Amino acid sequence: MKQIKVIIERSRDAFSAYAENAEGISGMGDTVQEVKESLLESIEIQKELGNLKVNQFEIVYKFDMESLLHYYKGIFSQAAFERMTGINQHQISHYANGTKKPRPAQAKKIETALHQLGEELLAVEL
Repeated sequence: MKQIKVIIERSRDAFSAYAENAEGISGMGDTVQEVKESLLESIEIQKELGNLKVNQFEIVYKFDMESLLHYYKGIFSQAAFERMTGINQHQISHYANGTKKPRPAQAKKIETALHQLGEELLAVEL
């Protein structure tokens, strides 16, 4: 199965996405959900044109820190990110506003915490 790696970035008034390992695949929208839908349309167009010769693929989304924190701000408060990662809220705020970029170790700490949360949630039964 082919893996399509997609970079999602936030500008001042919209989100955009592009595939870093497949030409012609991109998307735009006011929200991340709109970007993902636009991206899927772009993939279908590339398949119809014969530029993407694979029927099964996995999309891997890669966010910059500012975009990730902005996208999930309605779900996770900065206090929640602090509890999950051990990184103080003041620093998280800098990352969310784009005034500072996290060091690779800090970014990895946030990524690991989100993956651990995902694994815990996948194990929940109701």
